[in-house]
Amino acid sequence: MSSAAKTLELLGYFSTMRPEIGLSQLCKLAHRDKATTYRHLQALEDAGFVEQNLLSKQYRLGPALLQLAQVREATVPRKAGVEAPLIDLANATGETSHVTVLSGASVFELASCESPKHGTRVIIDITTFPLHATASGLCAVAFGPPELLEAATTDLQPFTSTTPITTETLRATVDAIRATGFGRADRSFEAEVQGLSAPLYDHTGHYAGAVSVASVAARFTPELAQIIQHHLVIASRQITHNWGGIVPTEIEAIWAKSFTPSHALEFAS
Repeated sequence: MSSAAKTLELLGYFSTMRPEIGLSQLCKLAHRDKATTYRHLQALEDAGFVEQNLLSKQYRLGPALLQLAQVREATVPRKAGVEAPLIDLANATGETSHVTVLSGASVFELASCESPKHGTRVIIDITTFPLHATASGLCAVAFGPPELLEAATTDLQPFTSTTPITTETLRATVDAIRATGFGRADRSFEAEVQGLSAPLYDHTGHYAGAVSVASVAARFTPELAQIIQHHLVIASRQITHNWGGIVPTEIEAIWAKSFTPSHALEFAS
């Protein structure tokens, strides 16, 4: 990884749950020494990508990112097209819904919506999703560019006891996802979370991201999985349409086969 890439990678550790990060904490998160991390932070601060809170001495995202975000959304609109489908998805499933986008070999959070149905629910507090351990990441590996599989194998970090940590296990997981049309993380990133994802496509006809539902594992049942998959299909079609794309016929065919006969009529409607 180049020095520039390592510098920009630090931005991914900031989130709504972690808006400010001190130098020592950032060193631990990035697994880098203090001198290197400080040098990268200085480069980001000079560019306006981060700024230091003078009171807490911690770092937070800088104003330059706001301008870039506005330009991005104005020229390549994404967020506006997911807001209504995410609300519908969260209400229909009773679980947290969210959308990620693929950029290069990285999967980034775009938007999320928590369902008010349960007091205990999943909170999305990361901005970059591991390719091998999350439903969104695995969905990208399965349906995105072929080089993502190799990229995923470069950092098979074991987050839980069910995380795929060998190339063979990851390949088997991806093959299963391709057979069903849904990315699935069976408590592989967080021990108490089950995730399901469906691919999204844009006007180019290529994979652009994923729409996902993150469920508390204790209430995840086969029946709930069927409900989530059904509504993921609806959300994927809506968001893909809003992004100017069409879900490929081969994906639609895989989805149709994934549902039990009792859900076939409902799926086709």
